Amino acid sequence: MTMVKSPKKHVNLFFSLDCEQLANKVAAHSEDSITLQNVNWRSFADGFPNIFINNAEELRGQHVAFLASFSSPAQVFEQLSVIYALPRLFVASFTLVLPFFPTGSFERMEEEGDVATAFTLARMLSNIPISRGGPTSLVIYDIHALQERFYFGDEVLPLFETGIPLLKQRLQQLPDADNVVIAFPDDGAWKRFHKLFDNYSVVVCTKVREGDKRIVRLKEGHVSGHHVVIVDDLVQSGGTLIECQKVLAANGAAKVSAYVTHGVFPNQSWLRFTHKDEASEKAFAYFWITDSCPVTVKALANQAPFEVLSLAGSIANALQI
Repeated sequence: MTMVKSPKKHVNLFFSLDCEQLANKVAAHSEDSITLQNVNWRSFADGFPNIFINNAEELRGQHVAFLASFSSPAQVFEQLSVIYALPRLFVASFTLVLPFFPTGSFERMEEEGDVATAFTLARMLSNIPISRGGPTSLVIYDIHALQERFYFGDEVLPLFETGIPLLKQRLQQLPDADNVVIAFPDDGAWKRFHKLFDNYSVVVCTKVREGDKRIVRLKEGHVSGHHVVIVDDLVQSGGTLIECQKVLAANGAAKVSAYVTHGVFPNQSWLRFTHKDEASEKAFAYFWITDSCPVTVKALANQAPFEVLSLAGSIANALQI
């Protein structure tokens, strides 16, 4: 029996200030099924938010979404204020798109007293009010650990997406596409992503302790003569990627590139990777990130070796689910 394709639903998309550029790209991919809506992000004299949702009464019975960027703790509060308010406006359904789940790497306790802030943020999002259409749909890209899905309550429906298809599409466009090998900087990245690269040869690096230092070593695989692309979910300071690149080059890699879904890069640590001289140009041929962290994207625009692979098309499709 042939499935009848249902017509696209029309979605009213609100967004944080940081996400304006990404929101415009999402709308451009939507074939007129998305209308961008605005929030007046104001503050009182004491610094606390004074927020106004435009066209609130017109949202009744409409599908509504919010594109969030929790790039700083202060922004979490003001955006949550809007996120909690939108489902209460008698909307038909509500979807929260949070491309980067910022506390995802703080998901476990190693000793008594550690606070797993990934669980804290998941609980906050699990308390989003139910809309007329039911629980909130929550779209997150490449969360650090898949087991974090169990941190969310039954009041939200987490949809875990990945940016890896964007990377695979870009790799096919390379002149040396047939010579690409995928490298994982540690066992965690291998467990997270290796099943998405069935058609590629893979290598795995690992960290071993030598005295007081942790040294990156090549654990398995062959890289000699290949264009090796290091794949991970996120980058902070970039130290592990740099050490991994050195090991791959020392083992004969012809070229090394990197991909991370989330380019966090606190304190402008992305500057460590820019092409400033011949040595830095040889280190990383390409460094691909997505636009899940819009503050970073704006900072490193047009800086080699960085290329931004936009999540806009994927988000537009997710809003139709």
